[in-house]
Amino acid sequence: MKILYLTKYSRNGASSRLRSYQYFPLLKEKGLNVIVKPFFDEDYLIQLYSKKKISKLKISKFYFRRLYALLSIFKYDRVVIEKELFPYFFSWFEKILFLLNVKYIVDYDDAIFHNYDMSNSKLIHFFFKNKIGNVMKYSSCVLAGNDYLAKKARQSGANTVVIFPTVIDIKNYKIKENVTLNETVIIGWIGSPSTFKYVKNIAHILSKLQEKNPFELHIIGANENIAFKGKTIFPKWSEDTEIEQLSKMDIGIMPLENTPWELGKCSYKLIQYMGVGLPVVASSIGMNKEVIEHGINGFLVNNDQEWIDKLSILISDSTLRKHFGVYGRQKVEREYSLNNNIKKLIPILLNVRPK
Repeated sequence: MKILYLTKYSRNGASSRLRSYQYFPLLKEKGLNVIVKPFFDEDYLIQLYSKKKISKLKISKFYFRRLYALLSIFKYDRVVIEKELFPYFFSWFEKILFLLNVKYIVDYDDAIFHNYDMSNSKLIHFFFKNKIGNVMKYSSCVLAGNDYLAKKARQSGANTVVIFPTVIDIKNYKIKENVTLNETVIIGWIGSPSTFKYVKNIAHILSKLQEKNPFELHIIGANENIAFKGKTIFPKWSEDTEIEQLSKMDIGIMPLENTPWELGKCSYKLIQYMGVGLPVVASSIGMNKEVIEHGINGFLVNNDQEWIDKLSILISDSTLRKHFGVYGRQKVEREYSLNNNIKKLIPILLNVRPK
């Protein structure tokens, strides 16, 4: 069986790596032949993360390359699309696939429909507010990273909706063995330059916490000035070293803003932290409330004072950090592992057939 994956990014794009690429070796083991054709290339990602301007000519080449990929669509037994075929373009091509009886699977780990239906541009809102709903409706199956995304798919009239969380390959995640290894407690965050804004939003909280509970702050995946008075280290992210860097932390954090966009997030940071046995503190928003069992594997917080109070407790109590870490790891093993997801994915790929 030949499966065409039309991802958004190359492997170094987090969403594509986690929602698509990490499954390819397992699919190959099952005898499935995967061909992947990303929309954006690696150079685009480098320029994007470096905040460099990307030429319109280069962007147009990506659209033509995707169009060319669609010309060979009938060579494949299954088609999996990450989010949409063409960003900021009509859902015409998804509808054509539907009319041609190409039963594609579409995958979401973010509420990208809010890029359109909540856009500040009146033109984008007018023309594309229903776009992602149509893409979902024309599909044979929607893989939704959480309940919020699944609800959108059902409301859009999707044929089949499967909750498909963003997960880790648990066998690669070694449990942090010594919770008192660091003389100074390390609070850490992992993400991308685009999501670092959430940490900057709580910099004043972290600075206030630092005054009475000294700690070191580690930021993986971003390197930008932050108004934090304590020591800050910016380990460079790489796929090969991220788990090692996570294991140096004592507490993992995931602050969020309270907007509809955040309801579509799949709490992957929390799952990574818990995978190495870290206690976690996170905003009580969206899927965070599913991943964290408050007072069992971490703390959910709603305001500045709760951030300070809960982090203070964990900084001062290594036994509690270890206790939370054990329960967090167990939850990831039960609910957020690659092996659990592959058991869902293979039947979907095998059973989605033309009428």
